[in-house]
Amino acid sequence: MRKNVAFDSLPIVDRVYRGFKIASMAPAGSPLCVQTDGEVRYRQTASPFGVTEGTVLGTRQGRIAWICPEADFLRLSREVETVWGDRRLLTPGLIDCHTHIIYGGNRADEWEARLGGASYAEIANAGGGILSSVRSTRAASEEELVSSAGRRLSRLLHEGVTTIEIKSGYGLDLESELKMLRVAQVLRKSFMVGVDATLLAAHAIPSEFHGRIEEYVSLVCEEIIPAARPWCNAVDAFCEKIAFDRRQTEKILRTAKSLELKIKVHAEQLTHTGIAASAALMGALSVDHLEYLAEEECKVLAQCGTVAVLLPGAYYCLNEKQKPPVAALRQAGVPIAIASDSNPGSSPVLSLLTIGHMACTLFGLTPEEAFLGITRHAAVALGRGREIGTLLPGYYADLAVWDVERPAEILYGIGHNPCHEVYYRDQKRERT
Repeated sequence: MRKNVAFDSLPIVDRVYRGFKIASMAPAGSPLCVQTDGEVRYRQTASPFGVTEGTVLGTRQGRIAWICPEADFLRLSREVETVWGDRRLLTPGLIDCHTHIIYGGNRADEWEARLGGASYAEIANAGGGILSSVRSTRAASEEELVSSAGRRLSRLLHEGVTTIEIKSGYGLDLESELKMLRVAQVLRKSFMVGVDATLLAAHAIPSEFHGRIEEYVSLVCEEIIPAARPWCNAVDAFCEKIAFDRRQTEKILRTAKSLELKIKVHAEQLTHTGIAASAALMGALSVDHLEYLAEEECKVLAQCGTVAVLLPGAYYCLNEKQKPPVAALRQAGVPIAIASDSNPGSSPVLSLLTIGHMACTLFGLTPEEAFLGITRHAAVALGRGREIGTLLPGYYADLAVWDVERPAEILYGIGHNPCHEVYYRDQKRERT
């Protein structure tokens, strides 16, 4: 960094980013530069990925102040710290809006079983699957979970992630679910990353409640959700034949809403249940998976502003054949996000860039749609669409710098990480 000149006519900034190609991911017409008198001086042009060249980005107190043409910047006379881009690409920091990275043990044995022909449902019904991770997670100390989840988180951060959603759901009792949510908060304080914690106590029926599922639903609604409220941003549930039915899931989501928590749901992954449309009508931020979503339900998601979160890692790892109805989602105008679904069983993936590649190759998203899915649309899926995921004035200065010529190159390679450096709230994050 070195000193250079900055604006007299616009809000004062702490730092400017010069010499970058900037991919704002903002819609065409969005105001990029607003003068102190409120006049909009510069708007986002209609270009793929919102790319502009010859522009400067200014930041103040951890937020973006403006983006303006280099020519305007050079007319002004105040000194300001400068980060030089050397023609690298500057984008919003990435957002992984659906993960399960806190857990004990692993499930490599189940992977081997699936390769031998066992289905995900068969393994779950035999006491494996989620319940296997529950046993390991309950047995692990809080310190052990912080250590193992921290290693996984570090891998994601190296690829430009600046915000991550972390679910509980491998505790399935009050004490263990709260333990997982506390671990999520420790991770937030220990790493330069935004963490949205989600309660997923309705992930599976714990073994001690076998045959007493209604009792467990009551426990979730009457004890676990109220106790978890100070520790989480949202409540999620897994609606499926091997988990909770639509009526039980709706009861859980209504309870969360009554306590002013955001809601989301694992929906239509293995069978069609109708919960995606139902949850959207209840105000769900997102409905996730969606392999068996009916095409006519896409219009309901669009009307409700609910984000469709696609999880190609689980589709790939479970060797599924039914794809989400991407064309129908696109035609209806549903915002599509994608996420790693990083978990020990159905998606042991620690690369959001690989997930972006999979979304294009397996589901037919364009590179721009996939990148929107890990920036702007992922932010909306967390209820934070006015804070992160886009480079616009007032948004947090969560920035990723890439050694690429074109944005599509970010997702083009498998096993290749072109992330050069990351800034979280305008502070450079050192690699660990």
